Amino acid sequence: MNKVSQEIMGLLGISLGLDQAYFKDFFEQNDSILRLNHYPPCQKPELTLGTGPHTDPTSLTILHQDQVGGLQVFADEKWHSVAHIPGAFVVNIGDTFMALTNGIYKSCLHRAVVNTETVRKSLAFFLCPKLERRVTPAAGLVNAANSRKYPDFTWAALLEFTQNHYRADMKTLVAFSKWVQEQESNNKLIP
Repeated sequence: MNKVSQEIMGLLGISLGLDQAYFKDFFEQNDSILRLNHYPPCQKPELTLGTGPHTDPTSLTILHQDQVGGLQVFADEKWHSVAHIPGAFVVNIGDTFMALTNGIYKSCLHRAVVNTETVRKSLAFFLCPKLERRVTPAAGLVNAANSRKYPDFTWAALLEFTQNHYRADMKTLVAFSKWVQEQESNNKLIP
């Protein structure tokens, strides 16, 4: 998965007018996460969510979902089910990459829904920078037409924030940015 994510990062860099190696180099050493998700059936699926609406705080998510489905993305002001395509991955942009691109690429708001009969399983690879790596956009992505949107931070700081101070949702990066600014104004060190 690391190799696949590196190739995707190279293509995303090119799409932004950066060198193909820019993001590949940034993520060459990384602290990525692999997670198996298990969603048991629920007799009243309309009353619960497998995972509530959120954006991933990571940089990139590569998801392999089973044939049960249940992943939904929010676009055009409504939820859309993501069909299972055998042998295909679903790729989502996360908050860290949104910060790295100064908001040019947006985090994907999504959720997982359960069903009444079948267990749903998915395997998610989350591309993350090294814990101590400073997340800051490339100079060419900040200009008069696209002013700086987010403060510099480390992946360790965002991870600590989402684990100890704030449950990931659709406004995680905005809440984190405010938290960073508050910490800095109070002269508290951020990892």
